[in-house]
Amino acid sequence: MTRSDQPPEASLPKEVGLKTSATGFMPAFKDAGAATRWVTLMSVLVALILIGVKLVVWLMSGSVSLLASLADSGLDLIASVTTFFVVRYAAVPPDAEHRFGHGKAEAFAALFQASLVFASAALIGQEALHRLGDPEPVRQGGLAIGVLVFSIVLTLLLVSAQHRVMQISGSLAVKGDRMHYMADLLANLVAIAGLVISVLSGWHQADAIGGFLVAAWLVWGAIGVLREAADHLMDKGMPPEDLQAIVRLVLEDPQISNVHQLRTRLGGPYVHIQMHADLDPTLTLETAHAIVVEAEKRILSRYPNADILIHPDPRGRAEPHGGAFQELTET
Repeated sequence: MTRSDQPPEASLPKEVGLKTSATGFMPAFKDAGAATRWVTLMSVLVALILIGVKLVVWLMSGSVSLLASLADSGLDLIASVTTFFVVRYAAVPPDAEHRFGHGKAEAFAALFQASLVFASAALIGQEALHRLGDPEPVRQGGLAIGVLVFSIVLTLLLVSAQHRVMQISGSLAVKGDRMHYMADLLANLVAIAGLVISVLSGWHQADAIGGFLVAAWLVWGAIGVLREAADHLMDKGMPPEDLQAIVRLVLEDPQISNVHQLRTRLGGPYVHIQMHADLDPTLTLETAHAIVVEAEKRILSRYPNADILIHPDPRGRAEPHGGAFQELTET
């Protein structure tokens, strides 16, 4: 893409520095990794609290909607513990065997999370089907509704924190974990509706129908996580608006007249960026290197988790090259 046909101003992600300020109940973090580690620990603690409270009240009430919410929280705990360890492994620096780092571990974690959600949906659907044919009155309905309201408040706090951390780190594992808790919110709302109808009207099938709705929502959410994990594992590139933003940042230096063969791929919390940049063929190697380094810094100012490789080409004198994936079309 030459300077004369630069794209319109792209929608850039919020610039993230090395440090963040405290927000609400969230502490300040020195970097994105610290934020990710903190929120995964909070996720595990929230899951443990919700499981304990829901288990006690379910044993007292026998509500299938509450059982659905309890089952989902149980699988949330497994997913949260998995995420807790995966984000730490994904942050391990590149080694001799993994020169592009370990970021794709987050995609495998997302696949695991999605499989747990499918299992949860199947168990909830089975129990709801049984209760639909043989409905039972809900015991301690008021107490069951109370614990669901408590779950909603606690989950909202966690989801808010996860959203903030996702803005900082872009972690796929945190996003998958957040999907579980977003499903929890809907599960709890549907469970409350089913319980209220069951308690007030005596129509006990409403509780089972609420379980079916929760199961359907879980399946839909799991499909979304599977798609995103597949994007990372299949090296899907960044969205067009981000590609345009990268080109614009590089071309801020008038000494770079053209950017081509721009390639990106996602790798968990990281994004790998490579391109060819046209420079004056009379420049010294040292000068060309300095120009490329400054271009990399401009990209990193917007994409701090990027791994960047810029190949300088002598303008008008470079022969086509690129190995197995030679340039086919201009970006």
